[in-house]
Amino acid sequence: MTFVSVNNMTYAYPGSSSDVIVDFSLDLNQGEIVGLLGQSGSGKSTFLRLVAGLETPKAGTLNIDGVTMVSDLHCVQPERRGVGMVFQDYALFPHMTVAQNVAFGLHNMGRSERKERVSEMLELVRLESYGKRYPHELSGGQQQRVAFARALAPKPKLLLMDEPFSNLDADLRASIREELRGLLRISGITSILVTHDQEDADAICDRIVRMPSLVLA
Repeated sequence: MTFVSVNNMTYAYPGSSSDVIVDFSLDLNQGEIVGLLGQSGSGKSTFLRLVAGLETPKAGTLNIDGVTMVSDLHCVQPERRGVGMVFQDYALFPHMTVAQNVAFGLHNMGRSERKERVSEMLELVRLESYGKRYPHELSGGQQQRVAFARALAPKPKLLLMDEPFSNLDADLRASIREELRGLLRISGITSILVTHDQEDADAICDRIVRMPSLVLA
């Protein structure tokens, strides 16, 4: 059964006369990990921003778990879409501890429930003893794990990952890819990974979509 459905999505950058994404359609089953593979500038990251609600398409529809998020007459705000996102630079808050970063999106939970969820997430990414540290005290791999923990903590319906391995060296990249695939399998979350690296996509994804065949530069 289709869990995420994107139909005929079209987008142009503000002030541009040409579309960067044209009639793009993509379906994902629940729990599926799909990779969007393409070169820089092919529209991969822009597509993630459209799904997250950070940009608004010119045309097209988006449905997640049977709920219409985008249509010609309807556009749900980002915070109400149930979408988590991991950015290329991790985007951790430098003035917050690891635990505070992970707790950031848990405003709707009571204090004890929030504390329990943070502990659960830190255990999942094997950073149980790092809760009181700040991002600058962590390695690149540890920062990335915190970013994933923060994205997964609110139990999103869909996880979007924008080049999450680009800032890691080759050895760390390989080990983190394995860890991430394990995390995604354990959580069962439907995911989209944007990357220009074939090895990243092959290591993590169930299916790969090549953006050049779908997106006009």
